[in-house]
Formats: sequence, C-alpha cells, structure tokens
Amino acid sequence: MSKGSEDHAVDLIDLALYEDLGLPKGGSWSAGDVTSGAFIPTGSVSYARILAREACVVSGLSIATEVFRRVDPLLQVLHRCADGEHLTEGAVLLEVTGATRSILSAERTALNFLGRLCGIASLAARYSEEVRGFRVEILDTRKTTPGWRLLEKQAVVAGGCTNHRMGLHDAVLVKDNHLAALGDISLLQPVIAGLRGEHPDLSIEIEADTLEQVGALLELRGIDVVLLDNMSLVSLRQAVAMRDASAPGVLLEASGGITLENVRETASTGVDRISVGALTHSAVNADLSLEHVA
Repeated sequence: MSKGSEDHAVDLIDLALYEDLGLPKGGSWSAGDVTSGAFIPTGSVSYARILAREACVVSGLSIATEVFRRVDPLLQVLHRCADGEHLTEGAVLLEVTGATRSILSAERTALNFLGRLCGIASLAARYSEEVRGFRVEILDTRKTTPGWRLLEKQAVVAGGCTNHRMGLHDAVLVKDNHLAALGDISLLQPVIAGLRGEHPDLSIEIEADTLEQVGALLELRGIDVVLLDNMSLVSLRQAVAMRDASAPGVLLEASGGITLENVRETASTGVDRISVGALTHSAVNADLSLEHVA
C-alpha cells in the first residue's frame, strides 16, 4: 500500500472509530467504550482471535491490524494467513493479544472492515473461477462504497480479478450520456486526437449500445477499448467478429447484467474483458467473529 493509500486508510479507520467510540478521551479511543470500562477490570489482559465462520478469501488484514493499533498501539497482532488466501470454515485470520478493554473496543470496527473486504474478495474469486480457461479479464467498476474505493479495489485483486480505472482522472470512458451531450458520433475523432496529444498515457474507451455503433467506433483511430453495453450473446459474438476483421488491436469489454450464472457464457463469446459492478456493490460480508480465548 502506498503512503497516500495508508494515510487514506488511517483517516477512514479514525472515522469508523469515531462512529463507534466518539472522540478520543485523554488520547484514548477505548475510553469511549462505556460497557468495557464498567465491566472489564483495569489491567486485564486477553488473547483473542478472529475466525472465519464460513469459507472465504482473505482481504483487509492490514486494515484490521491498523484498527487494533489505532485503539491501542501496545496490542500485538499476528496474522495467521495472507491476503488472497482461500480459507475454510473455522480457520484463524489473525490473533491479538493485549489489554482486554482495547481488544473489545476495536472488535466491531475491525470485523466490519475485514468482513466487508473478505466478502468482496470471496465474490471476486467466484467470478474468476467461473471464467477459468478463457482468455478474459474480470474487472470491477466505480460502483464502490464512497470512501472505500481503494480498499474495495484491493479486495477485488485479492480475489483474482482486475481493477478498471480508479476514477474519472486516470482513464477516459465515453458513455452514452457523453455521446448524447456531444450530439454526433462523427465528432469523436477530433476529440480523441486532442486527448491523445494531451493525455498520451491514458486508456480511451467508448461505449456502444448497438452493433451499428460498434462498426462506427472501430473505424476511429486512437481508441483502445469498445464497451459493449447490455448486448445479447449473439450481438457480442458479432461484435467480436467485426473487431477481428477490421480493428484487431482494439479490446472489447462486455458490461451490463453480468452475473455468476451468465459470466462464463459471456466469456465464451470471445470478448477480452467483462466488467462487473456486482463485485463491489453486491458483495455480502464474510461471516467472521472474534473469539476471546484467554
């Protein structure tokens, strides 16, 4: 994780801790845990571990660790697996030792991060497995939880899939609303030429809703990817044939309505990429728990 990513994660963790514990009192997050403060003796030390209550793929260990350390820098956290690892039910993700009050104060926030990210990684792994044997990439989208995009996209990679653009700043994706505002697809060529001069390293992708649009886009110079939006399997195969005949260097990306049930059929059409918003917007949290051992 880069320095910028680390700083972003710390800010997100602090926001989550504030939601749970309020403002730090006397420099201590755990002072906001009224229940533990009342029922757990000062000086009590514990050993606990986070377990997988179902099979899952791991992501977010460093984030969970940072949660514990933000609450109490003296807590000792030991990873028992690695991001990207496939775990069976009952496997231990991490162990934590130290002040009991601190562990209990950090528990829910750590589990919230870890459960969410393991859920995304697990769903990504299922999509990746479905297209095994095909030369196709499964990509995520910008349909992410606000503020969580870096973490969620890291989870997608942990599950074996690929990141699409991070945001509007690092790639060009011309969608139907851009085309509608532009007014005429014939006006794209001079705009693309200008983009190539101004941003030579950015990928340029343009959406097509019909095969007629696909044909027009394949005639343009300077585009990298054509996004095939909500097309039938028959249309996807026709688009691949058109591309192979006239612009073999252009990648084709299928998008819209992709599910675990149809992703393999979609891959069989010959497209190069399949983007799936569900990787992040529909992933179910992995079922994890923190178990107090001693």
